[in-house]
Amino acid sequence: MFGCCSLCYLYPGLLDFLLNISRSIKDRKGISNWLLQRASACLLAAFFLFNIGYIVFNPELDYPQWLALYSSSGMQIFCLLAVLAMVSHAWIGLWCVYTDYVTERLLGPKAALLRISLQTMTLFILASYVAWSIAIFWSL
Repeated sequence: MFGCCSLCYLYPGLLDFLLNISRSIKDRKGISNWLLQRASACLLAAFFLFNIGYIVFNPELDYPQWLALYSSSGMQIFCLLAVLAMVSHAWIGLWCVYTDYVTERLLGPKAALLRISLQTMTLFILASYVAWSIAIFWSL
């Protein structure tokens, strides 16, 4: 008697309210992923432009100068942020590819297992990139 149908019958606007809440929760994840992807792209562009600018404005660049630049704490943090931006950008992009193209409709009943395996492998690879980058940047 007190299921969703009887509540929706007693309060006709309740179903619309619940549907709007569920849509907004789903949309927030999509919007936050979209914003994170755009922010990570901007950070990666800034990192790339900084490095190109540094090379252009220092034509006689040698290894000790390059080592001094990347040994500074500010540059190590900037590099770590760039690596984290790359990892988040790659994760969101590959997650979209996996969920759009590794489906039962396209690949049959084993698609879910394949998609989960691909996502797990991608997560492992991206986590190893972060760990490897930290080891490289803080060992300079």
